[in-house]
Amino acid sequence: MLSSRPTAVGIPARLTMALLIVLLVSTRAATAHPLTFTDATIVLRPGGTFQADLIVDLDALALGAPQDADDAGLVAALRALSPDELDDRVDRLRQLFQRRVRFRFDGEPAPFEVSFPDRGTPAATESEIPTLLGLTARLNGRVPAEATELEFFASRAFSEVNLTIRDETRNLTSRALLEPGARSDPFPLAGAVEPPTTLSIGLQYLQLGFVHIVPRGLDHILFVLGLFLLGTRLRPLVWQVTAFTVAHAATLSLAVFDVVSLPATLVEPLIALSIVYVAVENVLTDRLHPWRPAVVFGFGLLHGLGFAGVLQEIGLPQQERLLGLLSFNVGIELGQLLVIALALAAVGWCRHRVWYRSRVGIPVSSAIAAVGLFWTLERALGG
Repeated sequence: MLSSRPTAVGIPARLTMALLIVLLVSTRAATAHPLTFTDATIVLRPGGTFQADLIVDLDALALGAPQDADDAGLVAALRALSPDELDDRVDRLRQLFQRRVRFRFDGEPAPFEVSFPDRGTPAATESEIPTLLGLTARLNGRVPAEATELEFFASRAFSEVNLTIRDETRNLTSRALLEPGARSDPFPLAGAVEPPTTLSIGLQYLQLGFVHIVPRGLDHILFVLGLFLLGTRLRPLVWQVTAFTVAHAATLSLAVFDVVSLPATLVEPLIALSIVYVAVENVLTDRLHPWRPAVVFGFGLLHGLGFAGVLQEIGLPQQERLLGLLSFNVGIELGQLLVIALALAAVGWCRHRVWYRSRVGIPVSSAIAAVGLFWTLERALGG
């Protein structure tokens, strides 16, 4: 009688195929770090008005495209429209902001006008990033009389919000990071503004570091998986992860304090190339050679510069810079540990089987190398 249970060989074969499909489908998802922010600066003016500038990819929003879509392609698509069609797109873009953004004073939404001041100016036409409509949406409105507090909201149509509220009358500024679709804490329009607590700052930057790995740091995830796949013993993995952690923590710290700096156009292709190297070596050998931790350390220095881009974009809290940096690092490490834990849960049961390397280690490493090579070429060519 034939058994209907999967064989020991069939299980890893299907598991490997599933991993290959996930990796190949994801090649467009991490051509660079996808964790980008919508910068929102709200200025409360003495005359009872407010102005908010949201920095976002207006071309992508106008076309209903993802924020990480090819910029040159977006410009070409907008230029292919007739003048009437383009005006219609711009009108719908204004309506999108009016529907998806809210300024609530004492819980009640306030109306506002929307303009795109960069459109047709050198800020758009001569921008380093190709754009037709620019990157600034300007929202203007009035603060209701006798209002006591302000809340800001942007829907999930926008990425994480790096929010700054500045009261020009009282010379007060408040900053916060908002998850997509989250509402800000109330900003009082009179009296003192309570500074964020040490605990809230720590948790905020810890979460930021964590999500930079899981789920949005696909290139870093593949690098960690490459470290995991070498051999079946724990010691090689410990040595590699330790070297990687020390290295990226060092350059992350130095970069955010402006001690070292390299352009992203150089760092991002090299990060992708590091994935290729680790994966290819997994195919060529099944044991830890003396040079591997040193090479991983060098690649960790590059990954640290990649991590630093996020903190340089949003900045560290002025009074708690060290806390923000440490919390961000801890978040990264927790993300890496989760990746390793999930890998162990998926294939740990078969890591010591004789067929593990041929049916899991080599095929998955080969797929990782192919994805890394694709990213290397795309990033090097400015894709």
